[in-house]
Amino acid sequence: MCATAQRRIVLKTQVTMQPVSPDDRTDFLRMAEEHFRELNPAFIPQADWKSCYLDGILGNRRLAVRWILLDGKRCGFILFGTEDHRFLPRQTGAIYELYVDREHRLQGVGRACALEAIRELQAAAPSKVQLEIMEGNTGAEKLWKSLGFRKVSERWVLSELQP
Repeated sequence: MCATAQRRIVLKTQVTMQPVSPDDRTDFLRMAEEHFRELNPAFIPQADWKSCYLDGILGNRRLAVRWILLDGKRCGFILFGTEDHRFLPRQTGAIYELYVDREHRLQGVGRACALEAIRELQAAAPSKVQLEIMEGNTGAEKLWKSLGFRKVSERWVLSELQP
């Protein structure tokens, strides 16, 4: 079956989002770990990540983390919210993570959830909505470009701090 036909089939199914709750800790951390390992095969969840990552998200009223459901079955998650502009009295919208399991990619699932997150962020009237794409993640780059995002900078990280 061609990709276009597959896309038509999936878009006829129900894509919804549901808040992640503290009771979802084990399932969420398992899926988040899978996501981060895809982005960086060397990712090893440290003790603070295991104990604080989800709590830090759920404890911040400016963040939303949602399960992505396809016909009621979890197939990913999205994390988005608002933050203060670094220097101005404005809000910035941010999409921090969007993960769809391999089985459901390229079928419109991520796009549907991204559009809903953008709609929710726009309701907070941010000056802009931004995100980061890991180097080499061409699938994410294609998705976000198709939604109107454009590259405006590069973020560089010092891998090893010198004592």
